[in-house]
Amino acid sequence: MTTTFKELNIIEPILKALHHEGYTHPTPIQAQTIPLLLQGKDVLGCAQTGTGKTASFAIPILQLLYQAGPDQGKKKIKALILTPTRELAIQIDESFGAYGKNLGLKHTVIFGGVSQHSQVDRLNRGIDILIATPGRLLDLIQQGFVHLQNIQFFVLDEADRMLDMGFVNDVKKVITKLPKRRHSLFFSATMPPVIQSLADSILFQPSKVEVTPVSSTAETIQQSLYFVSKTDKKRLLIHLLESEKMHSVLVFTRTKHGADRVVKDLDKAGIKAAAIHGNKSQNARQNALNDFKTGKIKVLLATDIASRGIDIDSLSHVINYELPNVPETYVHRIGRTGRAGASGIAFSFCEEEEFGELTDIQKLIGKKIPVVEAHPFVLDVTFSEAPSRPQQQAKKQLPAHNRPASSKPAHKPKRHWGGKR
Repeated sequence: MTTTFKELNIIEPILKALHHEGYTHPTPIQAQTIPLLLQGKDVLGCAQTGTGKTASFAIPILQLLYQAGPDQGKKKIKALILTPTRELAIQIDESFGAYGKNLGLKHTVIFGGVSQHSQVDRLNRGIDILIATPGRLLDLIQQGFVHLQNIQFFVLDEADRMLDMGFVNDVKKVITKLPKRRHSLFFSATMPPVIQSLADSILFQPSKVEVTPVSSTAETIQQSLYFVSKTDKKRLLIHLLESEKMHSVLVFTRTKHGADRVVKDLDKAGIKAAAIHGNKSQNARQNALNDFKTGKIKVLLATDIASRGIDIDSLSHVINYELPNVPETYVHRIGRTGRAGASGIAFSFCEEEEFGELTDIQKLIGKKIPVVEAHPFVLDVTFSEAPSRPQQQAKKQLPAHNRPASSKPAHKPKRHWGGKR
């Protein structure tokens, strides 16, 4: 069994870069995927977030491009990585820079929401590797600044997120502009039928790499559940941040307004925090992310749009201030911690109106999330498990271990399990 990157036949310049980054042992997806790509095979990767898949495709692409030798004249785009969010695109670009620092290959990232001037300038100077979001890529193709006829490697990353964000048609448009002869890599945390169909249209006799069950949570993440009223959530959050040993905490809300509101609540309590979401300018988002990475602030608020685009080493805690509407999103959220084999902690707040979401999440991950019974703001209700929506049948009370200690079996909740949506 492979135990080190050196045993994967990776070239010395990349090994030196990996050593500089502190990487010695590949994650399971890296150990399986890198040899396949070095053999020139297409790969279908089904892996949850935080498994190290960026390195699994970046390292072999860098190696193969380097071994092929430099272009004659101006560099041409030979590798395209398509990804759904700006944050993820930026971080993939940073990964290519880190792993390929000794190779002399040129790479850049393009995304919408900012002026295209500097992006076009970098493209005009010539690059080997392009990381892009779909909308800006199609825009610059139409303007004649991006040409894909020399693509040798195509990576579609976070394919299910592309579907969630409505980018599938844009992805299909990009695919029509790629050469037929190419190596293709397709990564997705989940594989619903429409995503499987898209994979079938892109890949040629792919090798499938599946390192964890679909929609499972990493065993390295310690999960805890707090039953709390809606009005007490901010007080519970402040209580935890003041009492727990947390050095970097990513907090998820459902809405942009909610993220901004929590930041204000934390500021009033003397806790430095910032929000990152679609209403923020790109500079504001990057500044917040950089301040979080460097420790200037210890709490970052985010909406689900950023839940799979934030890659921070040694993230200690993820807190679900509000449970997501889509149960798979829970997996993606808490996957921001416990990455690449490290341990992590995920706390989730649950009010009465979120009992339905909790039921769906626990059904998806196949286990009950342990309840923290001793905290100052415990909700005095009994959580009753109900069938996943849309069916709403008679409730069945959960065992005592999955409801707060202060719950009284005879006490009736003020509202039904599903609450208002």
